[in-house]
Amino acid sequence: MSKMFKLFTGLVLVSLILAACGSTPPATEAPVEEAMPEESVAADDMCMGAQPGDELSLLYQWSGQEEERLNQILQPLVENCGIVLKPESTRDQALLDTRVQAGTPPDVAFWQVTQLVQYQDQLQAMDELGADRSSYSDFFIEPMTINGKWLGLPIKADIKTIIWYSPSTFDALGYSVPTTWDELDALVEQMVADGNVPWSMGLESGDATGWTGSDFIQDILLVQQGPDYVLGLIDGSIPYDDAGVVQAYETYGKWAKDPAYTVGGAQGTLSTPFLDAIYKPFADPAEAMMVKQSGFAGGEIAKQFPGLVYGTDYDFFVVPSAQGLQGGVEPMMAFNDTPAVRALVAYLSSAEGGATWAAAGFDLSPNKNGEGNYTDPSLIKKAEAFYATQGFTPDIGDSIPGGFGSAEWTAIVDFLNDGDLATALAQAATVQAEATK
Repeated sequence: MSKMFKLFTGLVLVSLILAACGSTPPATEAPVEEAMPEESVAADDMCMGAQPGDELSLLYQWSGQEEERLNQILQPLVENCGIVLKPESTRDQALLDTRVQAGTPPDVAFWQVTQLVQYQDQLQAMDELGADRSSYSDFFIEPMTINGKWLGLPIKADIKTIIWYSPSTFDALGYSVPTTWDELDALVEQMVADGNVPWSMGLESGDATGWTGSDFIQDILLVQQGPDYVLGLIDGSIPYDDAGVVQAYETYGKWAKDPAYTVGGAQGTLSTPFLDAIYKPFADPAEAMMVKQSGFAGGEIAKQFPGLVYGTDYDFFVVPSAQGLQGGVEPMMAFNDTPAVRALVAYLSSAEGGATWAAAGFDLSPNKNGEGNYTDPSLIKKAEAFYATQGFTPDIGDSIPGGFGSAEWTAIVDFLNDGDLATALAQAATVQAEATK
């Protein structure tokens, strides 16, 4: 009756007569009665029981533009459910440790995979919170499954298995982008024959000196051995001094030690800061033809050379013949089980969540539904490789605990300083065995 009065405000008398006679309501009312419950159900599905005003505390390392993009991604959840976000940004993991130890952790934290192991006893399982597993390939979920429990929702990714170059320089010199490893090897030799230095390599990074070399070697392993081999190194089933690792180091060493192949030879590789190495192929004149570096390099090139145009003056191609990709995936972990937390988990793992993340341009979304929704040209190109890959491997050094990362970097530095390769790898393998047993 209340809807009749609203619809026929000026005809009260007629409404009363119709009601008294048991007349059928006008046909225009039926869709209104049906649509309202449907909309309510859709909102309830998204909100998972969360009510307007429910608070959701978040802790993450992002700030500035990254934080703005996260807010853009979460806006549909806020608008539809009325959830009040309580975000906090910090680069200090000690803050998260303190909160967890005090029993007052945030509802959710966006941090690193190693914290899934560290906090496993305090974390909620993602599938129990309502995460849609079908939105992710198994190789994204497996590293975030600790002792049989899926504790991390794959949120944001970047790929490392790419090589940056200048299309305009390639065009001027008659070089083509290689599509196989043999073509890359032939291109490198052609560059040397032409008197051009193929590679810019720089390992210097303070206490982390060597990490760019470990990335390059891991990509070579993906070409020569494949992702299962790399995962075997990570879980310890394959020792770090295995013949396959030796082969990858020798392939890397041919390029990283010789001044004909890389700027400054071995000493140039060791002493050049990694950011400076990124710039060399795009200087005027170019000091090298290519640099193998992660996706973040595009932003560094744009900052250093604001006049350069992506796609014309700088671009990238995937390491040819790589059987999988190397990269980093950041997880979201949940310390509390509340309707607001469940709403966030359900939303981010949904089709809408994946598409919204991609449209915001906040790196790559492991959610399959991000595919086809990127707008940035560089991300569109990265996404093509990302969603097509048949394997995804985290950084070996970051994945093995117990100081293995430093041991791996030491092996690379020793190798470039003409140390004995077998000895260097054996020392790293000892640390690996202890860490993974």
